[in-house]
Amino acid sequence: MEILSGGTVTSPRGFLAGATSAGIKKSGGLDLGMLCAEGPCTSAGLFTTSRVKAAPVLWSQQHVASGKARAVIVNSGCANACTGDKGLDDAAAMASLAANRLGVDTGDVLVASTGMIGHRLPVERIWSSVGRIVLSAQGGHQLAQAIMTTDTRTKEVAVAAGGFTIGGIAKGSGMIHPDMGTLLVLLATDAAVEAPLLREALRGAVDASFNMVTIDGDTSPNDAVFLLASGKEATVEPGSKAHESFTSALTLACTHLARCVAADGEGATRLLEVVVEGASSVEGARAAARAIAGSPLVKAAVHGCDPNWGRIIAALGRSGAEFDQSQVDLFISGIRLVAGGSCDSYDEQQVSAAMKTDEVPIRVCLNGGQCAATAWGCDLSAGYVSINSEYST
Repeated sequence: MEILSGGTVTSPRGFLAGATSAGIKKSGGLDLGMLCAEGPCTSAGLFTTSRVKAAPVLWSQQHVASGKARAVIVNSGCANACTGDKGLDDAAAMASLAANRLGVDTGDVLVASTGMIGHRLPVERIWSSVGRIVLSAQGGHQLAQAIMTTDTRTKEVAVAAGGFTIGGIAKGSGMIHPDMGTLLVLLATDAAVEAPLLREALRGAVDASFNMVTIDGDTSPNDAVFLLASGKEATVEPGSKAHESFTSALTLACTHLARCVAADGEGATRLLEVVVEGASSVEGARAAARAIAGSPLVKAAVHGCDPNWGRIIAALGRSGAEFDQSQVDLFISGIRLVAGGSCDSYDEQQVSAAMKTDEVPIRVCLNGGQCAATAWGCDLSAGYVSINSEYST
């Protein structure tokens, strides 16, 4: 199993993608794209659990339930969220335009949008632009650019394993604290996987990756992750070695993208990785890791390279995880600051200097079980406030 250099969502066999500028995004540039399969696919999707769901989410939830899809059309610059029945009509029109362009059924097209909430989608711009999208096996790179909003760089991956490939792209920089799949994520594989197994594998991979990313504690009404399987390569049967290989490769691909999202958080200067070990349950380990990674106080301390471990312990305490305080050990950048629940002897300046890197690891050992989890976040800088105080103006 390996991550392929230069890989993207079209690295698996049987997929094409492309993008164009439709004038939706105020800043200009690529803002409309498609991923499509050359033949029938099985499909799976996960979506925001927020009670506020954007029109593209409602459309895609309905149509991915069949377990088959041939394409995803996606735009940036307008979320098509909180737009009522007209927004639903616009999402349907978007799917219809893509279906006509590709010669497939409208119900086989999934839709995703990202951008400002509360604005109607300029469907006429999509109508006049969708025909300009040039689809190719290298077009995943363009599509990765087209879905960016406040992102500063594309997020792409491809993993080769067991006779098949899994590729993916993601967008996400702010409003990141998912409870489903997350953000906008498009995944593709050339493995042959039946829909129930595909859904199961996607859920497991997402729980271990995207659901462990937090940037600012806010979720989006547009969060969606899609997975299409073209069946061009190895067949994955339940309980087989190929099944094990597929789930591991999918988790690796999703984890890579999740780390990319966390590292590119709005205003971020450092990636924060929190590992919680020795928990009595996976659920507890995940809750603890995510609470620490999402704490504004911890994030601010990481930004200032301040080894204020009390903030980490405080976040751990409110996480809901079961643990014995007297058993907790805590490490920042490989240096132990807490042993048995109390302050260990350490050089504060040494720890601060060790934190002055692009990635700051925090490891918490609960010493009460065999379960572990990892969460990813970023530091909290003045840049985040600047971006979000001026986002719509």
